[in-house]
This record gives sequence, C-alpha cells and structure tokens, in this order.
Amino acid sequence: MSETAEVRVRLTPRAARTTVELLADGSLAVRVGAPPVDGRANTALVKAVARALGIAPSRVRLVRGERSREKTLRIDGLTAAELRARLAQG
Repeated sequence: MSETAEVRVRLTPRAARTTVELLADGSLAVRVGAPPVDGRANTALVKAVARALGIAPSRVRLVRGERSREKTLRIDGLTAAELRARLAQG
C-alpha cells in the first residue's frame, strides 16, 4: 500500500446534506453538515471522503488547510487515477 494520492478540496460546512462531488479539474467539492468549530467540519470531511471512496477513514489525512475552506487531503493506498475512478462511479 505504498501508493498515495493528494487531492484539493473545497469544503462547505453547515450544509443541508453531505455530498462529495468530483470537479472537472480533479479537485473535490465537499459539503458537510458539521460546523467549522473545534475541527468538527474537518472530521466530517475525512469521514465523507472515506465513505465516498469505500475506504477506512484512517487512510484519509488532512495535510493542508486545517483552518481554510481550501484543503489538501492525502489518501493512502490509492493512486490519483484510482481515486478519480472511484468517485466517478458513485
């Protein structure tokens, strides 16, 4: 499991429902219901992306943008192409 993919994310907290959308440029638009307080939106982001990819949340790490809407996630065990393919399916 040495493959690692990084993906840019635009996070929208306090959304009506949780969604993960693959954008044309390869980045993600993610909406979560959690507020951006005490890291709750970041935790919800990691869980939502892991669920969308069908992997354990422990394989998804926030590596950049902890306090910003623009973030970078690192996904262990997937290549960038595999990540896009899994998100395009669902």
